[in-house]
Amino acid sequence: MALTNDRPTPRRANVDNNDPVAAAKKVFAGAIVMLDALGNATPGATATGLIARGVAQKNVDNSGGAAGAVTVSSMKGCFRFKNDASVTRTDIGKTAYVVDDETVANTDGTNTRSALGTITDVDAIGVWVAI
Repeated sequence: MALTNDRPTPRRANVDNNDPVAAAKKVFAGAIVMLDALGNATPGATATGLIARGVAQKNVDNSGGAAGAVTVSSMKGCFRFKNDASVTRTDIGKTAYVVDDETVANTDGTNTRSALGTITDVDAIGVWVAI
């Protein structure tokens, strides 16, 4: 049913997620965190079907563990990542795609990369992406 009165809509700012880490994965602090098809956190990589989750807040090593043996905290927001040299100022407002856990590109690499977020700025150091 549609609203008929004002509603205090809950909000999350700079969401701090806590997700189970995929088996045999290590996530470094500051890395792009994605969710795989099973909903487990994995470092950003060139792959399709991954869902952007945020940036890891600490180093988590599950390289010897089963899926979900540890969790990783990640945060949404606007972050600067390395540029694979394809992103320019003409890409501002367009989608950034994951190359690896610290690098983005301006294309999906012929359907080989997952989307990360919206490019908000490009500078000499990297690409700012809102996740």
